[in-house]
Amino acid sequence: MIRTRFAPSPTGYLHIGGVRTALYSWLYAKRHGGDFILRIEDTDLERSSVESVNAILEGMTWLGLDYNEGPFYQTKRFDRYKEVIQQLFDKGLAYYCYATPEELDEMREKQKANGEKPRYDGRYRDFSGEPPAGVDPVIRFKNPIDGDVEIEDLVKGKVVVNNRELDDLIIARSDGTPTYNLTVVVDDWDMGVTHVIRGDDHLNNTPRQINLYKALGAELPKFAHIPMVLGEDGSRLSKRHGAVSVLQYKEQGFLPEALLNYLVRLGWSHGDQEVFTIDEMVQKFDLEHVNGSPSTFDSVKLTWINEQHIKVATADHLATHLAPFMADKGCDLDQGPKLSEVANLLRERAKTLIEMADGAVYFYNDFEEFEAGAAKKHLRPAALEALQLLRTKLTALDDWTAEPIHACIQGTADELEVGMGKVGMPLRVAITGGGQSPAIDATAQLIGKERCLTRLDMAIAFVEERAKNA
Repeated sequence: MIRTRFAPSPTGYLHIGGVRTALYSWLYAKRHGGDFILRIEDTDLERSSVESVNAILEGMTWLGLDYNEGPFYQTKRFDRYKEVIQQLFDKGLAYYCYATPEELDEMREKQKANGEKPRYDGRYRDFSGEPPAGVDPVIRFKNPIDGDVEIEDLVKGKVVVNNRELDDLIIARSDGTPTYNLTVVVDDWDMGVTHVIRGDDHLNNTPRQINLYKALGAELPKFAHIPMVLGEDGSRLSKRHGAVSVLQYKEQGFLPEALLNYLVRLGWSHGDQEVFTIDEMVQKFDLEHVNGSPSTFDSVKLTWINEQHIKVATADHLATHLAPFMADKGCDLDQGPKLSEVANLLRERAKTLIEMADGAVYFYNDFEEFEAGAAKKHLRPAALEALQLLRTKLTALDDWTAEPIHACIQGTADELEVGMGKVGMPLRVAITGGGQSPAIDATAQLIGKERCLTRLDMAIAFVEERAKNA
């Protein structure tokens, strides 16, 4: 069975590049009926935080990237790592290194001066003398000296590294805590991970990890290193490019499936298809069509993808994600129409949930004044007769639905021998407070009869006052 994992470090937010890695791993497992594991790599005790862990878990939940196992925490597995390190000692494949930071700095400076690649020179690899006093040693892995490491990468193709380019990596720090290269190998081995899908910034660690797998007699997983996500200026995506935490996109009004849709296409393609449902992503994703080159993040394209998903999402789904934005605007959703009906009406006009919320406020909250530009243009003395006649017709209406409301607007225009706009636009400003809304009959239906008539009275009074002061 295929088993993949996502293994973020809780030293900051869950960023976009990490989410894409998680998505690719999740999709690969889902497509092949396998398991997806979440592991929190929290061995950096100084920089890891509970807040970051919570942000990762919240982000994964919001995105719907459910995991079959986990979350596992590396800090709970220190005994296991010590056990493996002891195995390496027993095989003669690990040793204590007493080199001080000053020694290592001096060594690297000499290597640079001689035009050599700075690397640990193995000075304590076969040391058998008296350990220097007052030095807390690190533990290093005895990397093979001869031969090549071959990586059959599922994205990059064949990568060959000579062992002489690799130094003896540290597998435990001087305080005894294990390092990334050891813990990741032990965890993937113990958890039966078959496919390691991760960013290509880890590619230089892979030869060292392969040597560790072999030293432990563990079966190698398959590796797929996916390229970086770059900012629009070609540099690595960072805070200066705008929002990079996945939860910031939630706050900016993006649907989770739209963000996933955008990210799956950021380095992978399926013909010319741009818009995917989650099910389509699961059915069609493969590693063969992951691009080997870095991808550039494009916020305009993301917004377009979000717009497409808003148009096709179910009304209930939109309402679920829209509700927090309405609450932020002080809207009591019990004092108005069903939010799903409002979302359904506004879906064609919104690129984000924030835009949709902005357009939905007047369905729930009354306003004290009209938008100045719209009132100046449409609530003029000339509109008074139309508003008064329309109010009479709407008051007499028993069936408060779009079709009869439309008939009242049409009937008012016919009776006054004016175009529909001369009636519809003043009504729009009267009941919404501004000049933009979906179809005015459907809008009036959802606002409700009592609220519409109250607002019409307010508009009539406004026009009468304006006429008086003209």
